[in-house]
Amino acid sequence: MGMSGDGFDRRFDFVAETRRKWSIAEKRKMVAEACVPCANVSAVARRHGVKPALLYRWKKELGPDVAKPDEASFVPVTIAARPVPEAPTIPPHLPQPPPVEISGSNETIDIRLANGRSVRVDLAIDTQALKRIINALDN
Repeated sequence: MGMSGDGFDRRFDFVAETRRKWSIAEKRKMVAEACVPCANVSAVARRHGVKPALLYRWKKELGPDVAKPDEASFVPVTIAARPVPEAPTIPPHLPQPPPVEISGSNETIDIRLANGRSVRVDLAIDTQALKRIINALDN
């Protein structure tokens, strides 16, 4: 008769690796998709079967170049003329108000940037100043 435990058959369980390996190209694609303006990071993560925290980590690891669009794009702009309101007529028996001098232009333009911000400027703005404003808001 043997000692207790001699009949124990030693078994080892092998667990398959459950971690998935993502290529750099796949990571870049997912991060770029998550960095699109108005993108829902959680929805992008669910679509690809990863956790949102993992997308944020990949964004840090891969650097800011992945999140930025490759090239600037332009959208068509339509400028509609504003109707000029008619001055109210004052009956002749009432005193007439003094004439009002308007300095400058009341024409403005609205500019919507790719990051969702918008700028309203006077048409007479200096182009160099406008470039500085847009660069400051684009960062």
